[in-house]
Amino acid sequence: MVSRVIPVEDFDLVIFGATGDLAHRKILPGLFRRFVAGQIPETSRIIGAARTEQDDEAFRAEAARAIVEFAGVKKNDPRLAQFVELLGYTAIDARGEGGWNELKGRMREGAVHAFYFSVAPALFGDIAERLAGHGIADAQSRIVVEKPFGRDLASARALNAMLAQHFDEHQIYRIDHYLGKETVQNLMAVRFANVLFEPLWNAQYVDHVQITVAETVGVAGRGSYYDKSGAIRDMVQNHMMQLLCLIAMEPPYHFDPDAVRDEKLKVIRALEPLEPGDIVRGQYQADGKEPGYLEAAENPDSRTESYVAMKVRISNWRWQGTPFYLRTGKKLRARTSEIAITFKEPPHSIFDDTGAPKANELVIRLQPNEGMNLKVMIKEPGPGGMRLVQVPLDMSFADALGAEGADMPDAYERLIMDVIRGNQTLFMRGDEVEAAWAWTDPIINAWEDSKRRPEPYDPGSSGPEEALRLMHRDNRRWREIRS
Repeated sequence: MVSRVIPVEDFDLVIFGATGDLAHRKILPGLFRRFVAGQIPETSRIIGAARTEQDDEAFRAEAARAIVEFAGVKKNDPRLAQFVELLGYTAIDARGEGGWNELKGRMREGAVHAFYFSVAPALFGDIAERLAGHGIADAQSRIVVEKPFGRDLASARALNAMLAQHFDEHQIYRIDHYLGKETVQNLMAVRFANVLFEPLWNAQYVDHVQITVAETVGVAGRGSYYDKSGAIRDMVQNHMMQLLCLIAMEPPYHFDPDAVRDEKLKVIRALEPLEPGDIVRGQYQADGKEPGYLEAAENPDSRTESYVAMKVRISNWRWQGTPFYLRTGKKLRARTSEIAITFKEPPHSIFDDTGAPKANELVIRLQPNEGMNLKVMIKEPGPGGMRLVQVPLDMSFADALGAEGADMPDAYERLIMDVIRGNQTLFMRGDEVEAAWAWTDPIINAWEDSKRRPEPYDPGSSGPEEALRLMHRDNRRWREIRS
């Protein structure tokens, strides 16, 4: 199967924070890969903007080094030399007047204008104000803002209001890279393009849903940042909330940005408040080789969680009575992200006890090895009667789609190209972000008021024991965490 590459329009993309880690690791390598794929016109311009004083050639050399390191390309690759010719650089004072007139002079009429805010949220308002005040951005321009989009409802509202002073909602692209993953988008294709699944996608047939995002790394190197965030702010309020919405949403009337986001918003507003016993927080300990969370965060009194598990209920007709179990954490057994939909067992078995059918399960793997796995019951081959066995119908995208599938675009590549196209389907809307914080804030406030420490757990484990009991009391079990 050969994937189609549809070129985007000619564009000018300004990357604020172009000398930073995100630009080096994701944005510039992603743009290079799209250029090699033939999706970016050779007339397009990518302009780096940051405080560092340097010229175009110095920035091109810096970008080339980053692309060699993070895109796996050789430094003498002729395609790299062609790509860096698209790059330019302007030193910018985000809170002053330096560099803005020069940046305006670089923008071309007739091209799509996009501005990527790869900077701290504290600078969003300053940059937006100067883009508008200097006439660099117009009514057709687009801005991309990175998470964290606030740390609570009040700060998210303030950020939304600040950006709204200079840009309309249709110009603002709040990026969540999880939505750019191929498998996440396939959630909608599986549900709404296959009559096989959608009639069963409800509380009548689904026993429960598990969403797991597990990491093997700790917080070393970013402990001071993470200690102000924690697992629920860093993962649940944004990434996992988006996955939950795509699983639980009603069919939109059309695959249209606002139609899709309207249905996601309905899910968030239908979330029931969490009961105290429906959530477990954890914090990884030292293992004798590497420091524990408290040491990595350099805060021996920290009550910030590196792990969270919760049982979520959705109050609507489709999902009433079907629990959604979410868990995410650092220093766990394996690096994996997956969604598992466990269907109910058949209401009556015609087979004897040794051949009782097990529940079907659809597992959607986001990383690693993106793909899907559907567990079904079949007869075990051979003579000797009717013996049932559960087997997986396994589809790895790399195997199913061949070489093209094995080299699927990174999430940032896809999302940046969607910005240029003007397609907001995979980006969060302002009211969606605020609704997510409105549900999350009471949980965080209750933790802070309780003064309770998170439950300790060992690195390389599946999390704290209390999280296992969260499932056991419902006569269910977490899926094994494995890569």
